[in-house]
Amino acid sequence: MSINKVKLQPSERLDDLLTHDLRIIQSDEVFSFSMDAVLLARFAGLPKRGKVLDLCTGNGVIPLLMSTRTEASIEGIEIQPRIADMARRSVMLNGLGDQIMIREGDLRELPGITGYGVYDAITVNPPYMPLNGSDITLNEHQAIARHEIHCTLEEVLKACMHLVRTGGKVSMVHKPQRIGEIITLMRKYRLEPKRIRMVHPRIDKEANMVLIEALRDGKPDVRMLPPLIVYNENGEYCKEIMDIYYPSP
Repeated sequence: MSINKVKLQPSERLDDLLTHDLRIIQSDEVFSFSMDAVLLARFAGLPKRGKVLDLCTGNGVIPLLMSTRTEASIEGIEIQPRIADMARRSVMLNGLGDQIMIREGDLRELPGITGYGVYDAITVNPPYMPLNGSDITLNEHQAIARHEIHCTLEEVLKACMHLVRTGGKVSMVHKPQRIGEIITLMRKYRLEPKRIRMVHPRIDKEANMVLIEALRDGKPDVRMLPPLIVYNENGEYCKEIMDIYYPSP
């Protein structure tokens, strides 16, 4: 689709999405993706075909990136109307309307719409910060994306249990500080952790992200993968990060 046919709203811009000839609509005032979304899109185990769902899809970056890895149909759901519209327009811009569908709505209500156990794989980059009574200084769009205003971690994982089929995979990126809570809640909702990878900004720094994949009704048997280091001693991206951002054709 021609760029001229996709209308940009005030504060929006078009960015290149890595090296896949993809374009995405972003806005620093509303929503822009970051490294956690890219790492999750690469980490997630995806079926070659079937149905994949991305919860908390934001501007649709994860479905767009996953479309380069699978022929499956991909759905994304986003509760904020303006951001869901950004995602839809990005899908149109890249001519991927036959593979990707963006829903606007509440993920907690989705099982009642789609049915139970209908997805082969689910990805989610949820709000990281619980509501603890502290002041939120972000604007409304940013606050909803980063704080558990419309869904808690438990509600996200409960929805995953209802939506993914037995044997299906659920992949999440989150903060390492909540790994104990994540594993406890996954097991509560019949999602058995199978792969965990910590992401460190540098080799001598604590992890600031965790990637975790669970199997619906899987047997206990978790693999701790080697840590992923983002920057080398020269402050440049490590080779693996470069391979993730700029994969070979």
